[in-house]
Amino acid sequence: MENKGSDEVEKLKTKFLSAWHNVKYSWALKLKTSFSRNSPVFLLGKCYHFKVEDEDSPIEACYETSEEDFVMGNVDDFRKDFTSRVWLTYREEFPPLPSSNLTSDCGWGCMLRAGQMMLAQALMLHFLGRDWTWSEALTLQPLDTETWTATTAKRLVASLESSLQGPNRSSNHRSTPLHQATALGSAEEADAHLKEMYHRTLVSWFGDSPSAQLGLHRLVRLGLTLGKQAGDWYGPAVVAHILKKAVEEAIDPGLAGITAYVSQDCTVYSADVIDSHRAPGAGQAASPQSTQTEPSPSRAVIILVPVRLGGEKTNPDYFNFTKSVLSLEYCIGIIGGKPKQACYFVGFQDDSLIYMDPHYCQSFVDVSTSDFPLQSYHCPSPKKMPFSKMDPSCTIGFYSRNAQDFERIRQELSRVLQPSAKEKYPAFTFVQGHSRDYDLSASLTPAKREWPFIRDPRRTVTTAGDFVLL
Repeated sequence: MENKGSDEVEKLKTKFLSAWHNVKYSWALKLKTSFSRNSPVFLLGKCYHFKVEDEDSPIEACYETSEEDFVMGNVDDFRKDFTSRVWLTYREEFPPLPSSNLTSDCGWGCMLRAGQMMLAQALMLHFLGRDWTWSEALTLQPLDTETWTATTAKRLVASLESSLQGPNRSSNHRSTPLHQATALGSAEEADAHLKEMYHRTLVSWFGDSPSAQLGLHRLVRLGLTLGKQAGDWYGPAVVAHILKKAVEEAIDPGLAGITAYVSQDCTVYSADVIDSHRAPGAGQAASPQSTQTEPSPSRAVIILVPVRLGGEKTNPDYFNFTKSVLSLEYCIGIIGGKPKQACYFVGFQDDSLIYMDPHYCQSFVDVSTSDFPLQSYHCPSPKKMPFSKMDPSCTIGFYSRNAQDFERIRQELSRVLQPSAKEKYPAFTFVQGHSRDYDLSASLTPAKREWPFIRDPRRTVTTAGDFVLL
């Protein structure tokens, strides 16, 4: 009886904490994000220039103001591009997570959400291409804080009342996402219609249910094998390995044409990536990207590189490197953020990073229905953060369609990675051969052992980002 009472107390505490987080992360006041008209804006390899007719008129891209603020230039192009990226945030009221009673990831799941967003960008490149934009992107309205927080406050009261009444809680309530845009008519072209189908299917893979291929439930289950529980803090390196496992274990035929690779000790072993590009066998089922003409069965590879860009803080010497990486179209972004507050970096302007913020609690959406609303999976409001506030522990992602593509990527990144006069060490390196060829436990020549294992002493620093542990 004593154990039963203790379990009830723990469940009540869990419900109370979840309810509190749901309110805390729904009270998302929208502050204006200012963009300079004199500097280019980079978003995942694309460059935009904002211009105004009135030289004294500032540009404020809060997207809560009227469109008269955007006079000329390609601000709308930037808006459409940014809003078309898949936005994955905290959710509530979904089925309990593996080995847990949690039905929300508010307060702890931000790095997993950031990782999902980076993975979603890779899949968008894979299926839709970098030039694709969502047809409804410019119809998406800013998030209504007052309405949302009022709704959540009511849920908090209901949650606490039901918790005090006992376990017989009615949990069938599901609210629809805010500001559902009116669906557009049928696609003008069959290709556009097909891509919208891919878009919807892609989003459904990240649904918050146990059956979703790349959903939170699947990631948490894989995290258990790495010693992580639902409710724990996940570092960017741990998330990289979880994403790799999720892609490898996905059983949906649409994901058969893509896999993932995680670098080791800031080193990308080229032969290992080339091996990853090779399909398991000639009898592999055709994937949606098989329309690309290739000489032999091949898979695309998502390359994930956990790095540490400094000691306690990000070294300013790596700011230009970060800008160079985010200027590449095959870069799928960076997961990192501030200490203990993860986000997904997608671009920059001047000395500020542009990012997508997962710290916003939204209601569960049943993606198993054929017409589930997409609006809550796209964000109309970018945020900016000074480079100086960036946590040094992060994971950089790249998308490589085939072995020939990887060779081009390797050559371009090798130039970007050349240390400057100030830098003593590159953020990461490319090495020919397989990782097994450089096994420290193997009997190798001193010359071969020396490179690349005598590396930046930064790698010995253990941090909450779990970078060194893997």
